[in-house]
Parts: sequence; structure tokens; C-alpha cells
Amino acid sequence: MNERWSNRRLGAAGPELGPLGIGTWAIGGPFFSGEGCRYATGAPLGYGEVDDRESIRALHCAVDLGARLFDTADAYGTGHGERILGEAMKGKRDRVFIATKFGNTYDEATKTLTGVDVSPAYIRRACEASLKRLQTGWIDLYQLHLGDLPVDQAEAVADTLDGLCDEGLIRSYAWSTDDPARAAVFCGRASVSAVQFDLNVFSDAPGMLEACSVYDCAGLTRVPLAMGFLSGKFSSGSRLSETDIRATPPDWLPYFETGGGAKAEWEARLDAIREILASKGRTVAQGALAWIWARSARTLPIPGVRTAAQVEENLGAIDFGPLEEGQMLEIERLLGRG
Repeated sequence: MNERWSNRRLGAAGPELGPLGIGTWAIGGPFFSGEGCRYATGAPLGYGEVDDRESIRALHCAVDLGARLFDTADAYGTGHGERILGEAMKGKRDRVFIATKFGNTYDEATKTLTGVDVSPAYIRRACEASLKRLQTGWIDLYQLHLGDLPVDQAEAVADTLDGLCDEGLIRSYAWSTDDPARAAVFCGRASVSAVQFDLNVFSDAPGMLEACSVYDCAGLTRVPLAMGFLSGKFSSGSRLSETDIRATPPDWLPYFETGGGAKAEWEARLDAIREILASKGRTVAQGALAWIWARSARTLPIPGVRTAAQVEENLGAIDFGPLEEGQMLEIERLLGRG
């Protein structure tokens, strides 16, 4: 890794991590919306079928290449993502920083999300279940997975999480939310050094980046590759499995048509900036990550992976560093934001 620019610290006194984490949403395999979930019953919420052996190879590859932060959630595959991560990290726990999430209820037998629960008793049960699946004695970063939870409830959640910190079950906590006002509820607390939110070259988040600056928090940026769209490998003719969320995209996922093809308007936007993203020998995906690093020194993108090849490509972006200021300005102009 290029140490001149790449180090990221969680807060003023938190651990120092590399500039790129590993997301495990896809590794969780298929799961679906059940009764009581916010989405239509039966809607796919994962990335389709997955090869667990390849997932473990990918995670081992990431550790070998220097990745430290691994982000998961109990909802991913209704526990399967955590189990695979725990299995992969046997004998490696002292080398990695594990972040997971809570707040959704689920049925492991039917692989469905069934609702939400942030009561103190449920949070404790969820934490203990995650610890067991992850095969670890502590969680480095425990994140609230409900981005629109009312603030008064979130404050009570934070109080519960402070207790888990005191017991040593978790070492820090955060909120996965795209709302700066909600982020502020957690970020002012002593055990909070990060916040997770959406950020990619098509979806800027100036308010969240400002919150990171004000509260001295790291920004764990999810969907940095727009759920694979910024790999540059999708076209209008692309097709995905019916168990892939991108084949029946919800309202918040604008890049894909039903079936998994690229929407023409987003394909055109990507084509407009493709040459900049691919500068200096980068792949398009590496350029998309470079945009995030250039956007703020507080960002730590966590692209999801399925394969060792994806891990190698994503971590290879570090060697190129952030985009240059002139390239950032040109992207703003080309996307009509400048």
C-alpha cells in the first residue's frame, strides 16, 4: 500500500486502517423480504447464489493483500454472511477489524427479513448471535442498520450500545445512515468514530462528509461501485438471476432495469466519464474508488466482493492513488454538477 496517502484512522484515537475495506453483502447469498419487512413479500435482497468456497478464498486473498476492515451484517443471508466471514477469519482475528450491523429481525430457516427490533433485549441477543457466528469474542464496530430510525429511539439504542462497550462485547459503534442529522446523534458520543453511508461518483454526499469532518469520524462508504454498475461491465442487455436484488431493483437503486440491464441514462453518464476513471491504466472500478478517495481523506470505501479476482482488482486501486483535482473538476462538469 502507498503509505503516503492511504492510511485511515477511525476518529482521533481509533485504529489505523488501510484506505479500502471489504464488503460481504454478496457473500451472504440469497435472502428475501418476508412479511413485516419494508419491501414487497418475496422480493430478493441479496446478490443471488454464491459459492462459499470461493467466498472464503476471496476473504483470505483480501487479508493476504493487506485489507484489515471487513464489513458485514446479520441480515446478509440471514446470518450466512457472518458465518462465512467467521470461518474465513479463523486464525486471523488479530489481523482484521470486523464491523457488523443489527436492527433487522429475520428467519434463518426461510432466509427472510421479518421486521425490525431495537429493544435493549433484542440488541443484546443480536450481538451475542453475531459473536457466535463470527467466532470472535468481540466486535470491533457494531452498526445500527436502520438508516431512518427516529432520533429518540436511536438515542436509546446508543445508550444500550454504550453498555455493550463497557462489557467488552463491542469496541465501538456507529450508525449506517444517509442523514447527517441522524449521524450527529451518534457521532458526538465517545465510543463512536465512524459513520456508514452511500457515496459513489454518481451519488455524492456532501452533508455526510461534512458531518465526518465536524465530528472527526471516518466515513465508511457503502455501494462505492453502485452495486457493481461502476465496474463498467453492465449494458442494456445484461441479465441477472431472479434472486439478485438488481434484477428487481427497489426505488433506491436507480442504475438497473428490471432483469438486470443497465439503464440507458446511467450507461450514458458512465460513458461520459469512463476515460477519466480509466486513466493511468486503472480499470473503471479502480477509477471509481479513486474518485471517492479524492473526494475526502476521511473516506474508507467498502466495495462488496464475490471472488478473489474482484478483491485483487479493488485493492489494486490503492497503487494508483486518488484522482487528481483537475480530473475531479472535469467529472463534475461532465455530469452537470459543476
